[in-house]
Parts: sequence; C-alpha cells; structure tokens
Amino acid sequence: MNKPLIISDSNSKSLKIKKLIITKINKEKIIKSNIIIVIGGDGFMLKTLKKNKKSNKLFYGINSGNYGFLMNKFSSKLTIKNLAKAKTVNISPLEMSVITKNNIRKCIAINEVSILRQSKQAANISIKNNSKIIIKKLVADGVLVSTPAGSTAYNLSVHGPILSLNSKKISIAPISAFRPRRWSGKIVSDQSKVIITNLNPKKRPISAVADNVEVRNAKKISIKVLTKVRFNLLYDKNTSLQKKIKLEQLRKEIN
Repeated sequence: MNKPLIISDSNSKSLKIKKLIITKINKEKIIKSNIIIVIGGDGFMLKTLKKNKKSNKLFYGINSGNYGFLMNKFSSKLTIKNLAKAKTVNISPLEMSVITKNNIRKCIAINEVSILRQSKQAANISIKNNSKIIIKKLVADGVLVSTPAGSTAYNLSVHGPILSLNSKKISIAPISAFRPRRWSGKIVSDQSKVIITNLNPKKRPISAVADNVEVRNAKKISIKVLTKVRFNLLYDKNTSLQKKIKLEQLRKEIN
C-alpha cells in the first residue's frame, strides 16, 4: 500500500498534528494513492504547491494556522475517513511576467498578483486586456489581479468581487483609487492577457507581487492564467472550496 507523503510547517501545532496523522495512517488503510498531506496555514500551502507545480499529485491540506481557507479542518477522529471521501478541485495559477530595467522575471500566483506603489507617491499606471485599453491612466496605491480561488483573500479586502470557481473569469480591482476616484475595477475572461504599464517609473516606482514573491521597480507587468499548470486540491465533502467561496459571499462583518 502506498502511504501519502506528509509535509508540515515547522511550528509545534503542525508537528503535533503530523505525529497524530502518521499514527492514524499506520493503523488505517488509505484508499487514495498519490496524495501529499500538507499541514499548516494557507501561506504554507501556497509555498508547497509552487514547489510542486510540475507534480500531478493530490494535495490535501490540514489547517494548523488561523483561517485556513485553502485547508481542511483537522479532526483526530475523522480526518482519515474524510480523506478517503474527499473531492478533487482543480485550479490554475496566474503567471506574472515583469519587465524591469535590467531583466525579465516570471513568477506564478495562486491567489493574486498585487501591483503596489513603491514610494510615498501614488502609482500612475495603464491597464490593457490584450490590446484593448481597460483604463488609460489609473492613479492609485495599486491594483490587484485575482484568480477565483484568491478572490476571497486580499481581493475581497479591497472590495473586489468574489468569483465562482467555475466562472472562467479573473478580477482586476483597484487599491485606493484616487483618479478616477470611483473606478470599481473590471472582471475579464480567464483567456485574457492583462498588461499593466508604469507610466512614470522614475518618479513613481511600483512593485509587482505574486502571492508573496516581490519584484521591485517594475516597468511593465503581463499577467495571464497558466492553463498548463493545474493543482489538484482535495476537500472534505461538506467543506468544499466552492462552498467556502459561497459562504464568504453571505458573510456579514461584525463591527
């Protein structure tokens, strides 16, 4: 019988859960093979997925962090049974290509690409969808391009839309837009190539961040869905990623 690979964050809670899971696996039969169990928070899951972007394995996350949107809840009694019945969700990341003064750098983002002002002055940027102009000049703290899987993360915090997993869309949301002051962003097809250009790179530098990887002094950023990469995530039957997204749409914030 093939036993799943278990990867955990280095904190004490993650290591404790890992020890319990290993004990359970040694006693019970796992029907699914080709599984990687990831124990940690959302950040650790993102890091693990990127390290294994060429893998066709199934990733089952167990939350030991705070919210754990990409993870499953740990239960000492039910985790192995839940794992056996878990359903697969396939997601593709964004590919960010950044042109700076000296080179071109490519990174992937599972949640979002953030374009952020790098100095005390607001960014001046233009945004295109392929060759079509979305906005000729945006003066703002930045802009966010989000996948459906990441639409409830930073994107939601800047009042971007929550996207359904099967929407075949990506979101473009401004961060503290100054001019035009009421610009609410744009939802575009996942076949789009979003091109963001810094209109004043010397005076108003910007950085481009793919999830948590930053490239500074960006002149032009191209963003597209990397369809050739698909991550296979496993979710418990009653807590699917799609269900979590729907719950976020209904959630009311408590002041």
